[in-house]
Amino acid sequence: MKKDEMRNPDAVNPSLEGSRATFTWEGAAAPVLMGDFNNWEIESARPLEPVGKGRWQVSLDFPADTYMEYIFILDGQRVMDPKNPHKVNNGTGSWNNYFYMPEAAPSPFTRRRSRAGELMRFRLEDEIRLLNLRREVVLYQPAAPGPYPLLVVYDGTDYLHRGAITQVVDNLVAAGRIRPVALALVANAGPARFVEYACNDSTVSFITNKVVPLAQEHMPLIDVQTHPGAYGILGASMGGLMALYTGLRNPRMFGSVLCQAGAFCMFEEDFSIFDLIDRPEIPPIRVWMDVGRFDFLYADNLRMWNLLRQKGYAIDYHETHTGHNYTAWRNDMPAGLEYLYPPLNQTLMNTSEEK
Repeated sequence: MKKDEMRNPDAVNPSLEGSRATFTWEGAAAPVLMGDFNNWEIESARPLEPVGKGRWQVSLDFPADTYMEYIFILDGQRVMDPKNPHKVNNGTGSWNNYFYMPEAAPSPFTRRRSRAGELMRFRLEDEIRLLNLRREVVLYQPAAPGPYPLLVVYDGTDYLHRGAITQVVDNLVAAGRIRPVALALVANAGPARFVEYACNDSTVSFITNKVVPLAQEHMPLIDVQTHPGAYGILGASMGGLMALYTGLRNPRMFGSVLCQAGAFCMFEEDFSIFDLIDRPEIPPIRVWMDVGRFDFLYADNLRMWNLLRQKGYAIDYHETHTGHNYTAWRNDMPAGLEYLYPPLNQTLMNTSEEK
């Protein structure tokens, strides 16, 4: 288990009793508290009330299986909780404190336990399709015999380091929970990430014509020509939007979509993906969606799930008591992989039953 991913030992803050989490601060002035529970909005941050000289508290109620990130704000500045040693990089250049409620815990599949597969690093160049002309791609071949389905991962660097995706795949395969799956982890475009993931056909073309052939050259993959839809696509937030969009645009290659907290609407404007889904033809894709109840994108994901379900898509949907962060996505990712990539004997059984 990662050092910053321990449950809550040694932490004084918050103190937990039933569904209640109580935060304590000691000092001359009281901070305010914000976090996943209020979408990180300073306007609705919770003030701490005096409970003694130089001592302040606020109590909040959460479901028993909640994972929560938070921070104090004092004099307009972010301040780490001195009573909670557990912190996590928030991906935007700063850190958040975190805690698990009594019935929540890190996924056991994120721990390095099983024999690791092989990582291969490449740099692809494309002057036409890429805004920054080049892209880092990491291929991952599991420590099990092929041929494999391929899972292409948007924001691949983050999923590799913050999402622990190779550990998750290794452990699920070793436990017999999924079939062996190869990965193509594609780095994002940095400042141009929003543009490349905003339902961008150039990005779909880059994945289809550059990344997939690279993976096919270096790993023993299932032949997608004879097994249409054998590959999958994964992403979170804007990457989740782009994963679903990629599956809709190229279902004969990407028949499995794992979409975590997809950003289907930004700046109060829907992306064009809604128009694709509203067409009468339903492409042969299977979709897994998950989102946290404390995620600022929760309502849009609920709307997307209802639309896909009403249109007749093959979809499974999972809600967690979490916010918009890689810890939430890492902990729920195993369930999505199990849905999309069941063990090979189960896959063959399902195929036989369908016939």
